[in-house]
Amino acid sequence: MNKTWAPKGKTPFIKDSGSWKKLTLTGVILTDADGKHPRLFLRSLAGNVNSDEVIKFLKDLKRHLRGKKLLLFMDGLPAHRSKKTQEYIKAQKHWLKTARFPSYAPELNPIEYLWGTLKKKHLGNLYPELAIIGKALRKARRKIGEEGLLLGFLRASGLYC
Repeated sequence: MNKTWAPKGKTPFIKDSGSWKKLTLTGVILTDADGKHPRLFLRSLAGNVNSDEVIKFLKDLKRHLRGKKLLLFMDGLPAHRSKKTQEYIKAQKHWLKTARFPSYAPELNPIEYLWGTLKKKHLGNLYPELAIIGKALRKARRKIGEEGLLLGFLRASGLYC
């Protein structure tokens, strides 16, 4: 049973699409080795992330980096650990090295701070429609860049002081 509030004497009305579609975000905070000049590489996807989506994301990330090498810290998402993804990563060893965050310590992963901020501050309590969430996400992305929060996420993780 859902609960809500309404002014006294008024029947509450909850607007609901009745068919929530899933929006998944994939992201990386790119930074120099010393933790300066962080940038956000973010992609939204209608549906779930699978190995093909992870590989597509990595290919786009490679194009974005323009020949630079990358040490990528990944969490334990099944699509990250899949055989197909791992084979792709092995084939990319000339530019990509990966390390895995321990599953018991999400506080070490800077991107988790981003997800928390998005959910609490920018995307919480929105009408469950992808167009509305997409617009709010674009606005939030601009604000996160303006507020310099990416440096805070890196520092909070303990990876950079």
